[in-house]
Amino acid sequence: MISRIKVLANMDISETRAPQDGGLSAKFGDREIEFRVSSCPTIFGENIVLRILDRSKIMFKLSDLGLMGIQLTKFEELLKKPYGVVLVTGPTGSGKTTTLYAALAILNTPSKNIKTIEDPVEYRLPGVRQTQVNPKANITFATGLRSLMRQDPDVIMVGEIRDRETSEIAIQAALTGHLVLSTLHTNDAPGALSRLSDLGMEPFLLASSIVGIIAQRLVRKICGKCKVAHEPSEEELAGLFPDGKRKPVILYHGEGCKACKRSGYSGRMGIYELLVITDDVRELVLQKAAPMKIRDLAKETQQFCTLRADGIAKVLAGYTTFAELNRVTFAD
Repeated sequence: MISRIKVLANMDISETRAPQDGGLSAKFGDREIEFRVSSCPTIFGENIVLRILDRSKIMFKLSDLGLMGIQLTKFEELLKKPYGVVLVTGPTGSGKTTTLYAALAILNTPSKNIKTIEDPVEYRLPGVRQTQVNPKANITFATGLRSLMRQDPDVIMVGEIRDRETSEIAIQAALTGHLVLSTLHTNDAPGALSRLSDLGMEPFLLASSIVGIIAQRLVRKICGKCKVAHEPSEEELAGLFPDGKRKPVILYHGEGCKACKRSGYSGRMGIYELLVITDDVRELVLQKAAPMKIRDLAKETQQFCTLRADGIAKVLAGYTTFAELNRVTFAD
């Protein structure tokens, strides 16, 4: 089976001792499904992981992804800025690329020249010039981004900032009048600033170029067909009201049915925390302040909502469960 998958994904079936990446597509009725394939050798043989990309289910509305209320308003305001860097952070598989695509859908107008450099191009966007990383042709994030700068872009999307060279070019692009969207692997929004510092970026460059950072996680949504209410347990009340000011609430869970394959969940949504880089935050960045200090300032000055707090709000609203919240976040 592994050999067949590797053949379909244009991978080398004779190479079993080195990791490989590939891709394939298949049609199911009128739906075209793409698969990203990754192989890795283990002591018991090769391990294959398939990542499924269903183009028919891609959501290009931020509100459909789980961004709500003041966070949605603030993020849309960031996208209206003529220049600067907007970062989306989170672990692998947390929906960062989908959030970027939803942002590009808002920005995508005939008057704007939007360029992307991705690894790989997961979804094709009409009207957007998308470039795929190809090391064999010497197209990396850094070299590709440098080329895009000569293409007169208004908006640039970089799939991921992985090294100092890419981060330097992205920040220079923002400082020369471009809106740059990209992703970074950090645990929270304030942590992205220290991560870029670790890559060797000077604080004054970060303070003058970054306009906003949004961190996210994915939680499973309760199945709408078997959703039932229940009285919260003592553990749930303690977790949902960490300040001790408890209120009478009703929580929900899925009992499990045929539609959700007895899991009690159907679909996923994001929980978010958005850090807007204000003048006060810039002062702390210039002082090389710790992420916790930046987080405390944001809570005081800009209605900063942490991942945990956003998740609690979605549990109380009946979108997901307390168990899901604990799976992806921990108490602040």
